Amino acid sequence: MTNWLISRFVRNSEAVSNPDVRTAYGTLGATVGILVNALLAAAKFLMGILSGSLAVTADAVNNLSDAGGSVVALVTTRMARKPVDQDHPFGHGRIEYLGSLAVGVIIVVMAISLLRDGIAAIVQPKPLDVSVVVCAVLVLSVLMKGWLFLFYRRLGRATDNGTLLAASKDSLSDCIATGAVLVSMALQLIFGWCIDGWIGVMVALIVLKAGYEVCRDTVDSLLGGKPDPEKLRRIKELMLSYDGILGVHDLVLHDYGPGRCIASAHAEVSVDGNILDIHEMIDAAERHIAREMNMPICIHMDPIVTDDEGTNRLKQQMQTFLTQTDPCLSLHDFRVVPGAENTNVIFDCVLPAGYEGKEQLHQSLCAYAATLDPRYRLVVVFDTDYA
Repeated sequence: MTNWLISRFVRNSEAVSNPDVRTAYGTLGATVGILVNALLAAAKFLMGILSGSLAVTADAVNNLSDAGGSVVALVTTRMARKPVDQDHPFGHGRIEYLGSLAVGVIIVVMAISLLRDGIAAIVQPKPLDVSVVVCAVLVLSVLMKGWLFLFYRRLGRATDNGTLLAASKDSLSDCIATGAVLVSMALQLIFGWCIDGWIGVMVALIVLKAGYEVCRDTVDSLLGGKPDPEKLRRIKELMLSYDGILGVHDLVLHDYGPGRCIASAHAEVSVDGNILDIHEMIDAAERHIAREMNMPICIHMDPIVTDDEGTNRLKQQMQTFLTQTDPCLSLHDFRVVPGAENTNVIFDCVLPAGYEGKEQLHQSLCAYAATLDPRYRLVVVFDTDYA
């Protein structure tokens, strides 16, 4: 069923990058979510009233909030499709992140409400009216929410839609929560234990955890979190597939919403190469990456010396020292400029984000260089590894 619905909108994986297809995916997922959750909410409200179960009623409220989240997903998906304008030259793709955040907030608010009601039920417990009909509705709910989890997840992954991925996490937590309600009914039926309130609190905590994770991940995207390592790896792989590119550094991804990334990178090339040939190769690499990854990229050329034995040996010595100091450290743009009294050793040192001890590292580098040759004077620029 899931595969059939998806195939109605997309015939191959390459079409996922098409904005019209992204909108179709988002609209499909949100519409299905609204219908399924509204139907489950109505059925559970009825069963909650008939059985007197707070946990069932809480689960119904949760489904109703899920339907509201699907409405938010539908609206933000359509808004993200708006074309660029003078005030937004990179488009409106980040609206999807706001939609994901709104879904997360809805989940958190409902979880807090359920937690309050669950605590009240613990203070004043009431027995449940367990029936076959109520149990059947809850089992159906688990099956439907499990299907929604798989459905949302596949749609979200196919289009990198954070709102749909958030909805998939919520659906999975709903499966666990509804299963917990079934357990409470079974325990009352078998042992006479009245633990509906405790199960309600458990449901609330599960929902709260899902909401927190959705909010956390979305805020990371809005604030500029760590980029996708697989995208970085693939960009480097494509760049290094060109014989004239000897190394890659300062690779940065600028995220303007799902499917709207712009990349920039520095490519090390031989200082002895023909500038026109190198420029043509860089242009070819930019077109290749943009076509394969649906991502514009700007590549800066960094000429390096490749045939000087002394420079290459010194570079390797400095890199080895950095690696022994911290495996996360590296260098690039290495060059040696001899002078009358001193020899300038110039390079960029790449530090992980948040690295502490920059001054101590600089002193250690200078001291090590002095052991190799007292005339060496280091000129180090410290870069941040945004990847």
